Amino acid sequence: MIRHLVLFKLDEGVERDDPRVVKGVEAFRALGGRIEELRFWECDWNITDRPIAYDFAINSAVDDRDALQRYLEHPAHQAGVALWREFATWVIADYEF
Repeated sequence: MIRHLVLFKLDEGVERDDPRVVKGVEAFRALGGRIEELRFWECDWNITDRPIAYDFAINSAVDDRDALQRYLEHPAHQAGVALWREFATWVIADYEF
C-alpha cells in the first residue's frame, strides 16, 4: 500500500473561515466517499499553534502506484486542488507501507 500525505499552509492573510477555504475543505472532506481507489482517508485542521506547523493535513492510502495515479487524476481530486491553489501552498510525501 502507499501512504499519501499532504500538508497545507494557508497563504498570508487567509483565514480558515474565508469562504474559499470553507469550500476547499468541503471538497476535500468529500473525497473519501467519492474516489474508489482510496482505502483510507482523513483530513482536518492542525490543532497546535507552532510557527513551523502547517494548517491542514490529509492522510490517505491507496493500494499501489497505479491507484495513486488514478486518484491524483480523478476529476473530484483535481477540482479540490484547483480550489486550494487559490489560497494555499502544500508539501506531499508518498511512501510504501
